[in-house]
Formats: sequence, structure tokens, C-alpha cells
Amino acid sequence: MIETIIFYVFAAATVISACCVITVRNPVHSALFLVLTFFTSAVIWLSLEAEFLAITLVLVYVGAVMVLFIFVVMMLDINIARLRAGFVRYLPIGLLVAGIMLAMMLSIVTSEVFVLDAGSEPAPKPADFSNTKALGGVLYTHYVFAFEIAAVILLVAIIAAISLTMRKRPHTKYQDPSSQIRVRKADRLRIVKMPASED
Repeated sequence: MIETIIFYVFAAATVISACCVITVRNPVHSALFLVLTFFTSAVIWLSLEAEFLAITLVLVYVGAVMVLFIFVVMMLDINIARLRAGFVRYLPIGLLVAGIMLAMMLSIVTSEVFVLDAGSEPAPKPADFSNTKALGGVLYTHYVFAFEIAAVILLVAIIAAISLTMRKRPHTKYQDPSSQIRVRKADRLRIVKMPASED
């Protein structure tokens, strides 16, 4: 009974905070609502005995990604009025994409994988059960091909991001560490003897 109450409370909080992410006007508030969405999702995963995924969600997304998002949003001078100007123009496309994603999620959730028989309960896990080990076993056996494809895509994205940011700029000054190491005293200091002035 208590598990059901916790699920519905945090599920409602997740839905409300996710709606606030796309409806609030301030981008910093939107990022903070996304942090709240991650926290409530982590609590739901904890209630489903997926401790590793919950801790990973908090550490990776809240601890690293969202800190970067908030830093970038606060450092950039974002014109909020200009962003809001194209909201109505792209609203039909956004609703279409949201409808497609909702249909896909409903088709997955209502499939035979998630539907239990009437009156059946999932078997309780033993005390020494490790969901990290079970997740690794499934990920590197049944879904190893999809996992490798995702890894290659992420590698390509990392290389593309580095190549875009490390391009040569004509007016940028660079330092050569090897020439700094080979420097000599005669190259930096020259003593000139001059006659003393009587003035």
C-alpha cells in the first residue's frame, strides 16, 4: 500500500515538473525543474528496486549534466522574447512529435513484456541479488549490438564536438611549449653598457 502511494505521489510530481520544464519562461527555472524531474524519477526507480539506475541518474544527470546546463544558460545572454516569438510557429510540429512519442511509449508499456497475469506478483529477489550485475548481464548479452552501436554514435559525437571547437582561428595567439622550454637567457636579457650622463 505504501509503495503504491509513493509511486503515485512521485509520478505526479514527475509529470508536473516535466510540464513546467517546457512551460516556464525563465530558462534557469526550466533547468531547475528538470533537476526536480530527475530526482523524482530516481525515487520511482528506487521503489522499483533499480538502485543502480537511480544513483546513476542522480550522479550523472543531476551532478554533471544539469550543472553544465545551468552554467551555460546563466553564462549566455539568451533573448527570451526572441525564443518565445517562434513558439506558435513550431507548435504544430512539436505537438506532432509529442503525439508520436506518446504513441510509441503506450505501445511499449501495453505490450506483453509489461503486462502481468491477473493476480500474479513478481517473484521476490533474494537478499544477495545485485541489479547492477543483472543489468550488466542483460546489457552485454542480449543487447550488446545495440550497446555497441550507441557507443559508436557517442564516439562520433565526441569527435565532432572536439573538431568543431578546436578549429584554427586566424586571429588567435597560441603558445608553443617546446619553444618556451628551449629558451635561453641570452634570448630574453641583453645587457647594454652606456656611458654615464653628466646631466
